[in-house]
Amino acid sequence: MPRKPRPAQKMKGFYRALCLICLGFITLVRSAENNIITIGIPPQDEKLFQSERIKCKDGSKTFSRERLNDDFCDCADGTDEPGTSACPEGKFYCRNVGHTPLLLFSSRVNDGICDCCDGSDEYDGKVKCSNTCWEAGRVTREKLKKKLATYKEGFEIRRKEIEHAKQMTAKEKVELASLKEEETKLKDLVDKLKVTKEAIEKAEEQERQKRENEEQKIKDAEKQAEQKESLQSTESSDLDSQHVSQGMPESSVQLCSRLKAWLCWTSVLRSQTQSGDLMEPKWQT
Repeated sequence: MPRKPRPAQKMKGFYRALCLICLGFITLVRSAENNIITIGIPPQDEKLFQSERIKCKDGSKTFSRERLNDDFCDCADGTDEPGTSACPEGKFYCRNVGHTPLLLFSSRVNDGICDCCDGSDEYDGKVKCSNTCWEAGRVTREKLKKKLATYKEGFEIRRKEIEHAKQMTAKEKVELASLKEEETKLKDLVDKLKVTKEAIEKAEEQERQKRENEEQKIKDAEKQAEQKESLQSTESSDLDSQHVSQGMPESSVQLCSRLKAWLCWTSVLRSQTQSGDLMEPKWQT
């Protein structure tokens, strides 16, 4: 048979349970007190109130943690009274879980009117405020859901566009590599064409110079032939002048001697014929 616990053991277990209940109650009370002390503080400012000495936001003074929300205004900017209406410049923060957070002037705290949808601004119990944040936030949540869906749709579109852009980038890289290869080939071809063009131009220049030289030689030869023919004509004219001058007056001979031209001699013969003084020339044999 199992052994029955002794009375001393029963009392020991009872005291242990009682101590645990008391400890839990104390923790609950402290937690409630701490919640009351830190009520109305925005989440971003909670670090400012964790130390034992707290500094006013305007830097004017410091105060102990015990004087936080003690319904007495120590800071002119209301830093020490976020959860009471003691400071006219104080602000109360409504958390409004399930809806939009809200900042109220501290004068509206515990004024008998439920300003926060979670009822946190009327914590003194004089007015019972029901938590209506979930219902009030339904429209906001629907808007947020729609906005979230829009964001997701936009994100998906953006992801597809990014994927498409990556594919296009890869394709363009391949095309760019191909174009660079073609560019290299075209450059080589252009270089070859330049060499060929220079060779053709050089050959054409040589041919032009050769043609000009030949034309110059022909012109020189023609000029020499003309000079030779002119010389021969002059010599022939001189010879004829000498043969004819034997039967002509002295003045006519001198004139022909000066001009040295056949045309002049013809003019003299014409004038003598008209005057009847033409003498038969004596030709040398």
